[in-house]
Amino acid sequence: MLQPNPEYINELLELVSNSPFPEHMAMRLTSVDIDGAEVTLDTDRCHLQPYGNVHGGVLATLIDTATFWAAFMRLPEDAGLVNVDLKLNYLKPVTKDRLIATGRTLRPGKTLSYVEASVFDQSNDLVAHGTSTLMTLPGKGLKLKAAKFL
Repeated sequence: MLQPNPEYINELLELVSNSPFPEHMAMRLTSVDIDGAEVTLDTDRCHLQPYGNVHGGVLATLIDTATFWAAFMRLPEDAGLVNVDLKLNYLKPVTKDRLIATGRTLRPGKTLSYVEASVFDQSNDLVAHGTSTLMTLPGKGLKLKAAKFL
């Protein structure tokens, strides 16, 4: 089995977490492995809708991001991904908390991958769950200095 290169993982985590959109959302990719990823977000006033709950789009973004990175490590180095669909359920309102999204690849594929993600609050209560189908995009890979695998 392939072993992810820790240098590559660290470079990837830094690149993703400091990219414009994750930085804007105050969201961090905290771990990525073959078939799994974790994303965290410390909620703030900017994440709330008028009723004082975390906006559903924030939870959808966490699920979208966790599913994407959970499928990422199986890609060839020259390939990227795009979501084909995103289906989710909101299970509990959140008013403030650290949110943790965990993604897990259910079916990796050369062209399409099927992935799920769960979002938990700090009490480890499940607040949202979703699935995504992701399509591989040849020629759209990230150019990082470190090799992906040892």
